[in-house]
Amino acid sequence: MVLFSRSTAFSRVTTLAARRQVHTAFAWMHNNPRTIMDWQTKLVAIPAPPFGEMARAAWISECFNKAGLSEVNTDATGNVIGIVPAKHLPAESSGPVVVLSAHLDTVFPPDTLINAKVVEIDGCLRLAAPGASDNGAGVAGMLALAHALIHAEIELPVPLVVIGNVGEEGEGDLRGIRHFYNESILASRVAAHIVLDGAGADSAVTQALGSLRFQVEICGPGGHSFTDAGTPNPISALASALAVVGETQLPDEPRTTLNIGTIHGGTSVNSIPERAAASIDFRSTSANELIRLEVALHRAVEDAVNRANEIATTLRGRSRGTLTFSINKIGDRPAAHLPPDSPMLETLRSVDRHLGIRTDLRLGSTDANVPIARGIPALSMGAGGDGGGAHTLAEWYNDKNRELGLRRALLLTLAIAEWAAEQ
Repeated sequence: MVLFSRSTAFSRVTTLAARRQVHTAFAWMHNNPRTIMDWQTKLVAIPAPPFGEMARAAWISECFNKAGLSEVNTDATGNVIGIVPAKHLPAESSGPVVVLSAHLDTVFPPDTLINAKVVEIDGCLRLAAPGASDNGAGVAGMLALAHALIHAEIELPVPLVVIGNVGEEGEGDLRGIRHFYNESILASRVAAHIVLDGAGADSAVTQALGSLRFQVEICGPGGHSFTDAGTPNPISALASALAVVGETQLPDEPRTTLNIGTIHGGTSVNSIPERAAASIDFRSTSANELIRLEVALHRAVEDAVNRANEIATTLRGRSRGTLTFSINKIGDRPAAHLPPDSPMLETLRSVDRHLGIRTDLRLGSTDANVPIARGIPALSMGAGGDGGGAHTLAEWYNDKNRELGLRRALLLTLAIAEWAAEQ
């Protein structure tokens, strides 16, 4: 194993950047801005709601084959996977691989009207459409890197596994990347993982924000508000529990938040409801804080239901039954962070130094949560350009400086692949 240092990383990057094949790849990126934007426009026009990414995955699979990726396949959960092989390794090699991924899904329901429009402003291309930046920019950037690598005939020292994955957003709960690491035969070989997510060329998510999400449901016999008065009320019990949860003390450090996102139940104003439910979101940079909040939620709900049932039993014959409850985990994203001396982080700093960029390291919840939590050098970064209005119908993307972001991602990929080959 070769010892890693900042000077080693910078030397590696500058040597790579001087190679003829790398300049050929840069030239492909420079000469094809409209091709890349065409891909992005076609992509966002294909609906990819949570758990409904099939049509977009089929399009990406076709794109992977056209780009010249090998072993293109779609796994059981819907991820599309292709490989840029290492030039001097046999196909049956069991050595390390590097992963480059971008999520296919959006937050928008399947019936969302998408009228993707591209206009040219001051020599730059601007795309307006839901999902244009998140994650149209990341997926288009991933396709651009694959084309540039193959066009330039760059000799990779280890295979590059390219993944268009499902299930990053919201209720998807990182299911695509989680499935890859749990089920793929390649997972144990991953030496590093680069996630392309959204726009930008001057930031990277290196601290994984953890989250736990729960659906709380309280059920009872229900009844008429007057004739069945005294029957325990699920909404009342749920409201009591949520009031306690909402007053839970949260630390400033590690930063921790809680949110009661939805609450619903009942039939009419003069009916005792049979059911009440709520969804709760906990987020923290600390796994211990998430556990503490989970325990607090369970205790608050159990206490509220027990108290409602105790009151009902004192009413003798007036109560028609008791309440029951369930608490189901509907989201679980691990909290973790990339160590300051990580080879991935040192390599990114070296790339930025070479390109004259200063990276802002950020906290976020992305596909990189999964590999970082497993101790794999990983980060999430933009694919260049600028964007805004994420997760709204007014979302947009401008390709100004896209080329800089793609150069950054390419150099990082190549440099970390060389590092991986030495391990």
